[in-house]
Amino acid sequence: MQKFSPYWSKSDSLAPACGGRIEIRSAAVFGFLAKEISRGPVGAWVPGGTRVYAVGDVHGRLDLLEGLHREIRRHADAHPADRRVIVYMGDYVDRGPDSRGVVDLLIDDPMPGFESVHLMGNHESFLLQFLEDPGVIKAWLMNGGDATLRSFGIDPFAPTNGSERGVWLQRQLSVELSAEEERFFRSLRVQHVEGDYLFVHAGIRPGVPLEAQDPFDMMWIREPFLSSGEDFGKIVVHGHTPTGQPDLRANRIGVDTGAVYGGVLTALVLEGETREFIQI
Repeated sequence: MQKFSPYWSKSDSLAPACGGRIEIRSAAVFGFLAKEISRGPVGAWVPGGTRVYAVGDVHGRLDLLEGLHREIRRHADAHPADRRVIVYMGDYVDRGPDSRGVVDLLIDDPMPGFESVHLMGNHESFLLQFLEDPGVIKAWLMNGGDATLRSFGIDPFAPTNGSERGVWLQRQLSVELSAEEERFFRSLRVQHVEGDYLFVHAGIRPGVPLEAQDPFDMMWIREPFLSSGEDFGKIVVHGHTPTGQPDLRANRIGVDTGAVYGGVLTALVLEGETREFIQI
């Protein structure tokens, strides 16, 4: 199992690799700071009549996700579109205070009128692996699984009455996890395409055709993806690697802005050849 090693910057500047003017509009909404960062046409496109909202890594921050949903709804109401798609980039669980609340909210279809796409992040993969193999418990706990267990009412460090901890915790989670919640985790996708954009949690392997990409890389990769200048054939929209603001490059856009580390939760908005960012 690959070990998660987060890094991010609190810089409030955007990566300049794509050029163009950036405008930031901010307003206090529901006690949060909501930002819209606008950019002009960039060449890549999504199909006509479609607007896509790509939501970065939530990691149990139910409060920020609820606030971002309100802002996306406000934006969508002000800018009608024939088809509205919301792509959640994965990592709904671990590290933050309310992983179960995030999952249950997503199950409840919180954005009626939108097509919802739920990608699998490496942290959802960790949870599913733990349900099959209690031996991964130490690695999962080191990567924030303790917060997820607590959100299900399970103390990850409670006495186990002589049982092996991984086996005991697996049993507790299997009892607490509803059938609907387990179906949600098992139904997650590793990729989604809209026009010139490929949405994956972590990235892709440079030099490998899109149709031959390994799902493990799509959920876990950092290098050599992050430093690659290769034309991937699609603009890759990804989370997984936290940065202080969206990481805009010629071949990729990172939307994990470190919500669980005190940063903001970001939604990339794509329509035609334009891009915007909504943050809260």
